[in-house]
Amino acid sequence: MTQAVNIGPVELVVLTFPGSRVDEATIQAIQEVVAQGYVTLLDLVYIAKDEAGNVTQVDVDEDLDDIGLAILSIEAKALISDEDLDVVRDSLEPGTSAAVVVYEESWARNVATAVGAAGGEVALHVQIPRDDVLAALDAAL
Repeated sequence: MTQAVNIGPVELVVLTFPGSRVDEATIQAIQEVVAQGYVTLLDLVYIAKDEAGNVTQVDVDEDLDDIGLAILSIEAKALISDEDLDVVRDSLEPGTSAAVVVYEESWARNVATAVGAAGGEVALHVQIPRDDVLAALDAAL
């Protein structure tokens, strides 16, 4: 029997960029939400496809300095699957790059811990697709 571990929702996001470097402002924005405790970075893989279609991949346990990602604090849990990476590699256009990031919503872990301490439980957590949220917001305006 495994010990119960409090963990917030874990998500995978693929951020794509023109060129071979991740945008510096994006890296700073990610670092800010990590520093504020909202998210915990669990895994990261950088993929770039040059104009000839050659693919470069850098995993979180490799040198992230050359691509500008060394500033990020990442726990390196190896949660990104080969199948996930295949989809990203296949969908990247030549001359673009992507950061594949797995993160935990740390704020939700803190809330779940408090709920559990009160004898309750998080009974349901559903992420509403972005397009659905935008459509609902447009309809409400």
